[in-house]
Amino acid sequence: MEALKLDERIVEYAVYGGAVLGGGGGGWVEEGLRIGKLALEAGQPLLVPIDSFADDDLFVTVAVVGAPAAPDKYVKPVHYVKALNMVSSMTGKGVRALHTNENGGETTINGWFQSALTGIPVVDFACNGRAHPTGTMGSMNLTELPNYVSHQAAVGGRGEHYIELGITGSLDHAASLVRKASVEAGGLVAVARNPVTAAYAKANGAPGAISRAIAVGEAMLAHQGEAAIAAVTAELGGKAIATGEVTECRLETSGGFDAGVVCITDSGLTYEMTFWNEYMSLELDGERLATFPDLIMTLDIDTGRPVITAAVAKGQRLAIIAVPKERLLLSTTMFNSKLLQSIEQIIHKPILSYL
Repeated sequence: MEALKLDERIVEYAVYGGAVLGGGGGGWVEEGLRIGKLALEAGQPLLVPIDSFADDDLFVTVAVVGAPAAPDKYVKPVHYVKALNMVSSMTGKGVRALHTNENGGETTINGWFQSALTGIPVVDFACNGRAHPTGTMGSMNLTELPNYVSHQAAVGGRGEHYIELGITGSLDHAASLVRKASVEAGGLVAVARNPVTAAYAKANGAPGAISRAIAVGEAMLAHQGEAAIAAVTAELGGKAIATGEVTECRLETSGGFDAGVVCITDSGLTYEMTFWNEYMSLELDGERLATFPDLIMTLDIDTGRPVITAAVAKGQRLAIIAVPKERLLLSTTMFNSKLLQSIEQIIHKPILSYL
């Protein structure tokens, strides 16, 4: 694969396909489309395969951290660039490529705007090929390196809530402070973080994650309604579990996260999904059908388009799809029980026993 010039068609594919791979999180489709189009207006971002880089070339993760449903969130494209500049100055070494932390409606195109403005290419890579709630889950198992020093910058908010934060320290503390900064900034911050070599990224992240999202989006947008849902499940090797009405939807935004429960009733059977930004579990009458990092996602029955957890409302007609983790491009973090343990405290259901 050669470097791919990103255009409006590819923006749409990446955003819609990324939203499916977001598994309920990963930000809003509308915002992803807006930022993608802004990137194209600002310049010509390029998507470059990971094999084009030398092993010691430096990559930087660019991301948005916070709760997508927060009413006072405020992140602008200039905030993304500011965060990148702050981390670049911390490293003292030139950044050769940018990449996202995860796939999602907004997150798949993380870095495209920065690439358009700076000329630094986007690498076809994500820390994780699906979305995940915590910063450490997108850290490519850097938590397991005892001497790793994390550089992170967070920018966001407006007026008295505007924050610029640069941190050098342990990964856990840096991620925790960034999460707190997102709350202080009104719900979201643009983040640049965790410079690593291309060799380390390739061994611990998800090479090919962006082209995967583009392929899913292309399959979806060729169709409407049930045909689009079928195209997505075929592309991902998953299956449609149920189609029905949302009969219960509880969402609480706290500590920079959205958490809650969605119930969908199909032919008298009620399917229950818990979420922590992303869908974490899918059950029918107490029987577990899918468990994070399996991909669980909701799609509008009439349009076939993705509906994230923050947008689910009672009375909607949605389909539930599930894709087993073995079919996804996943980071090594998705099999690190220490990092996944925190999910159980939020959703009050077992996760680790299903890994």
